[in-house]
This record gives sequence, structure tokens and C-alpha cells, in this order.
Amino acid sequence: MAEAEGSSPLLLPPLPTPPGMAEVEAPTAAQKDQKESGAVMDVERSRFPYCVVWTPIPVLTWFFPFIGHMGICTSTGIIRDFAGPYYVSEDNMAFGKPAKYWKLDPAQVYASGPNAWDTAVHDASEEYKHRMHSLCCDNCHSHVALALNLMRYNNSTNWNMHWGLREDLAALRPPLGCYPNHQPGLKPSVMASS
Repeated sequence: MAEAEGSSPLLLPPLPTPPGMAEVEAPTAAQKDQKESGAVMDVERSRFPYCVVWTPIPVLTWFFPFIGHMGICTSTGIIRDFAGPYYVSEDNMAFGKPAKYWKLDPAQVYASGPNAWDTAVHDASEEYKHRMHSLCCDNCHSHVALALNLMRYNNSTNWNMHWGLREDLAALRPPLGCYPNHQPGLKPSVMASS
């Protein structure tokens, strides 16, 4: 339809949605913010923004299912994990892709400064690049705990390795975390400090 210059467009009622098709809804402000910040989960690329991730350790987890390996992700989802003596891997988790993740709330970060989450993850990783790995005392759980302490997650500085072991036990109970191939009925939860 051609419109004459200066005339108002003809307003027609919207067409009904064809059977079997869903209407496209306008994105909410939260969805727009999430897309703009790049904080979108991407399981294929192992991107889990603002998450703690967990994966089983071959053989060890088979015999002791409450033991596993964990890392913490940046705001863009890049995984950082204390993988061995003097080594913190980036985007290459020591024992494979995450089998489970816990989505944390960035609003629970009480540290000050720009990018407090990423700064805490970076500083914890830099600290652990100078530490010897110990399976029982100073390990991937301690690295995650230090990052949470530096960012004052949930307004706490009491995160520790024992908290991490408790979360490994929680890995056996599905309601407390999500699997990357999101199963219906499972929702992420925020972990509590000791």
C-alpha cells in the first residue's frame, strides 16, 4: 500500500498467530542487560558466567563420589581452576568439561571497585600460581574459596576448603545445582558460607 505524503498510516488490527506458532515476546530489561553484558551461558563452549563449576576426577570420583574438581568462572564465563602445582588453568578445566554448575548472584558481591567479581577471580588465580597443590590441604576448593573471600560473596570472608568439600557432597543431590544439559525441574542455587 502506498501512502500519500503527510497522511497518517492506516491502522489495521494485528493478524492472528497461525496455529502451531508461538508469539515472539519483546525481551525484558533483564534479558537485554544479560545480552549486553555478555553473561549468557554457552554449554558448547563451556561458558558459565558467575558460576562455580564441578567435574568428576577420573577413578578417584568413581570410588569416592563425594570428591571432585572445581573452578570459578569470570563474568564472561571463562573457567579458572587450580589444576596443579603453580598452575591455574584458564578455559581448560583440568579434568574435562564441567559436569555441574552453581549459578551465583553477582549482586551478592560486597567488595568495592569496578569489576569486583573478575578482579577477585583474577587475584585468587594469581595467588595460586605461586602455591604448591595439595590434594588434602590447599587445592582447587581453596582457590574458589579465596576468590569468594576476596569478593566478599554473600558478605562473608569465611569461605574455605571445607565449604568446597561440602559442595562436592551436594553434587550428589541434584536440587542444589544444575547440570550443563539442564534437566527439567533443576534450578541453580546460591551456596551458603560456613
